[in-house]
Amino acid sequence: MRDKKVLIFLAVLVLTATVGGIGCGSKAANANAIANSQPTIVDVTSTQAVVKPIPTYFEATGNLAGDGQSDVAPTVAGKIVEVNFDVGSFVEKGSVLVRLDDRDARIRIEQAQAQVEQQRKAVDQSIAALRQAQIRLGIKDGESFDIATFSQVKSVTAQLVLAEKELTRAQRLYDTGDVSKSILDTRRSQRDALIGQLDEARSNAAVAVRAINSAEAAVATAKTGVRTAQTQVEQAQKSLTDTVIYAPISGYVSERTADPGEYLSPAAPNTKIGTIVRTSPLRLKIDVPEAAIGKVAIGQGISLQTSAYPDRNFAGTVARILPGLNTTARTLTVEAEVANPDGLLKPGQFATVRITQSKPENAVMIPATAVKAEGDINKVYVVKDGAVREILVQTGLLENGLIQIKAGINENDVVATSNINALYDGVLIRQTN
Repeated sequence: MRDKKVLIFLAVLVLTATVGGIGCGSKAANANAIANSQPTIVDVTSTQAVVKPIPTYFEATGNLAGDGQSDVAPTVAGKIVEVNFDVGSFVEKGSVLVRLDDRDARIRIEQAQAQVEQQRKAVDQSIAALRQAQIRLGIKDGESFDIATFSQVKSVTAQLVLAEKELTRAQRLYDTGDVSKSILDTRRSQRDALIGQLDEARSNAAVAVRAINSAEAAVATAKTGVRTAQTQVEQAQKSLTDTVIYAPISGYVSERTADPGEYLSPAAPNTKIGTIVRTSPLRLKIDVPEAAIGKVAIGQGISLQTSAYPDRNFAGTVARILPGLNTTARTLTVEAEVANPDGLLKPGQFATVRITQSKPENAVMIPATAVKAEGDINKVYVVKDGAVREILVQTGLLENGLIQIKAGINENDVVATSNINALYDGVLIRQTN
């Protein structure tokens, strides 16, 4: 009987504890339910969608290329003693890339200069000989010479004229019997002797003339020798200058094949020391579809994006249009020049290109911060009656922090611009601006 009472007492205790636990659990559940029944409110800033004129464009693809490339090679042979560049480094036009051993070039300059001095002495000697010949004939530089005016010829000629007169007079006197034949023969002998002297004087004058001509030729030859020697000096100086190899253009070094101690020879194949690529501006080679050929003209603006900088646009200008199409791809190659002062863009990069058209169009624009991107899906949250509606949109041009909405949003629609990652369709919001 006593055991039965104990069992009944324990059962009452268990029942009391169970009822108490159920009561406490009900109170906690009621508190949670009250808390969950409070609506979620998200603080956001908002703005109205506006309509603005934006440039129209069509899209194409293209590849970036360097504006210029130069393979640098030596023009003289020599051993490399200094290298001042490396792959990836930027070099300015005219900066020293390589120095060659210049000792042989300096020796050749000294030899050529000695040859010039020797030829100048030969010129002085030839001029001295010419002056002697001119003095003999009594002429100066640039004067012409007549043999009849040669002093010896003039003297003998005068004597001959007198002898001819004397002979004529003696002949008349002989014919009248006033002089003997011996006197006539004497006069004739004197005349004949003077004729011989005149021939000799003329011959001497001719020799002097030939001496002048020879001296003038010697002077001309000596002067030619001086010019030839000076040319050799200039060539030797050029060879000395060419031992220093300069950068022909400004750009980045894409290849280096020169090392100190290496011997270079222009006659050897593939003797370049390196390659320089000019990367500012860059050339963008755009493949324009055949249907869009009429929309492209020189001077049009373009913008491009690359996978390396997906959030940044780079500007350029159409500079060249090739005359024919690629018959396989049915595209026209157009070249644009793109400024690249910071060197962010690299030759060989692929780019998506937008070619701006001349006539703008009106477009609905909202801040880019109002667009929530989830993969390929873009969402915008439109504010209405204290809540937001989730709208799927199609985006377009990004310009100055605003993005074009091609479909899904109308002008004057109010869109949330902050806390968009906390928003979902139907959530209550509080506008803080």
